[in-house]
Amino acid sequence: MSKPIWAFATKGTDTNEERRLRTLLSGVKTEFITFDKSKKLWSFKHLIRSFSQARNRLIVMEGTGIAGGIACLIARILWGHRYVVSSGDAVGPFVGSHSRLAGPFFAVYERILCRMASGYIGWTPYLVGRALTFGVGRAMTASGWVLGDDVKNVESRTKIRTNWNVPPEAIVFGIVGAIVWSKRRKYCYGLELVRAIRRVKRVDVVVVIIGSGSGVSHLMAEAGDLLGKKVFLPGSVPLDCVMENLRAMDVGSLPQSTDGVGAFRYTTKISEYAQAQLPVVTNQIPAAYDLDHGQIWRLPGYSPWDITFEEAMVALMENITQDAIRSARSAYENYSDQAFCKSTQVERTGNFLRELVAHLGLDH
Repeated sequence: MSKPIWAFATKGTDTNEERRLRTLLSGVKTEFITFDKSKKLWSFKHLIRSFSQARNRLIVMEGTGIAGGIACLIARILWGHRYVVSSGDAVGPFVGSHSRLAGPFFAVYERILCRMASGYIGWTPYLVGRALTFGVGRAMTASGWVLGDDVKNVESRTKIRTNWNVPPEAIVFGIVGAIVWSKRRKYCYGLELVRAIRRVKRVDVVVVIIGSGSGVSHLMAEAGDLLGKKVFLPGSVPLDCVMENLRAMDVGSLPQSTDGVGAFRYTTKISEYAQAQLPVVTNQIPAAYDLDHGQIWRLPGYSPWDITFEEAMVALMENITQDAIRSARSAYENYSDQAFCKSTQVERTGNFLRELVAHLGLDH
């Protein structure tokens, strides 16, 4: 591959998305282009200037932001550049869940972006299938991996629980993530746990929700007098401390809607839960079947804010046992899935891009 690949992330330079892309492309010659999400017009012009300086190169775009996508389409039409899209979301349904007016426009945009692309790297196999249906020629899956250091500490479980003020023998349902309030859904991560625990009579089951954001005040209000007793909100933790906090839990919540947004996702939490060998409770999404080795509880309900899901969560909390948790955790002992192995994904991505470049005749 004599010509370097151009690459950028529509979430911006120095974001987790760009760091993911840098890792995926570490096996091929790549030139990264600066992109500032807060200055979309400037970033769009910067991409166009960069793309206009050469002919017939391969561009890899992480994300599906419209400024980057339109720049790729223009580069394809005017200068013959080919491009690859890497994405973790179904764009049309995702935007449609936030804006009914913008949803149809972005649904068309997603189809055109995939149809004109020469390749697609999906965060899940479901997104890959979606892109192939929309007309992309070649595609592969790169599911992600655990970010940050993963240092096991045999004393961390007791130490972390002490920091939470949680009894060492308690059964902990928990989640780590950005606690962002959705005005439309009236929901944020962890709300399903707080609503359920308020109805649970057992005193040995608690919930721990780690993170910060606009939803924390809503969680506190929902918890009421259970805050600090059965509901614990420790705040954010550094990236390198995420794994030890997950290992101190007993069941990890993976809330996902079963519609065109949640059904296509894995979310980064799945790889973290697998690494931490943490049993999972989630909705009846495709991943909950495809990745189940005996460590997943699937609950009915359209979404995490569905009353059916809440009632099922209450039942699980009331009836779960330490033996059931040990059995679910032991399922990871034979967990041989390489879906979240970083080195494997880097190797596969390198092969995919080198072979795509050769197929397109861009390697000379």
